[in-house]
Amino acid sequence: MTHAYSSRLDEATQLALSSFRPVWRKGSRVPYITHLFSVTALVGEHGGDEDQMVAAMLHDWLEDIPGATVGELEGRFGPRVAGLVLALSDTMEHPKPPWRPRKEAYIRKLRGEHPDVKLVSAADKLHNVQTVIMDHRRMGDAIFDRFTGRRDGTLWYYREVHDALAEGWHSPLLDRLKEEVDALHLRAEEPPGAPPAP
Repeated sequence: MTHAYSSRLDEATQLALSSFRPVWRKGSRVPYITHLFSVTALVGEHGGDEDQMVAAMLHDWLEDIPGATVGELEGRFGPRVAGLVLALSDTMEHPKPPWRPRKEAYIRKLRGEHPDVKLVSAADKLHNVQTVIMDHRRMGDAIFDRFTGRRDGTLWYYREVHDALAEGWHSPLLDRLKEEVDALHLRAEEPPGAPPAP
């Protein structure tokens, strides 16, 4: 009998569940693990292989969990998963460096990443934007107070991430991300593509 995935995905899920147990989505009482499951599902639904699904489940582990190391990821899940998660992380420093230069550096790096990385990144950003839109329907622009970049920085960031992912890569997932980013800009009453306020 052929299995859809191995016990490595079980192990990655258990690591995510234990590591993120005390973590909530920003400004909410939604468990953070819901985001990790959603991103993993999107990756699997858009052709990602087992390594990409494992990396999706753990894509925030190096960035958000103090003491997390690339070596542990490599030892438990192999060098490809460790490399994917590292590429998906905008920092491993705790506390994190200033938001804007950190995001600018991540966007520059993302432009040249392998399609395997871009698929997971697009799934991550798609779910984030969908969540912001859902909460914007309820809260309006007050939703942006949850985020370090506030309204203008958040709108700028998701537009730039989409454009970086689109360099040399295409996927139906990327089309969905563009649709949601456009919708977020429209909801915030800013025309898509408009430059961020100073």
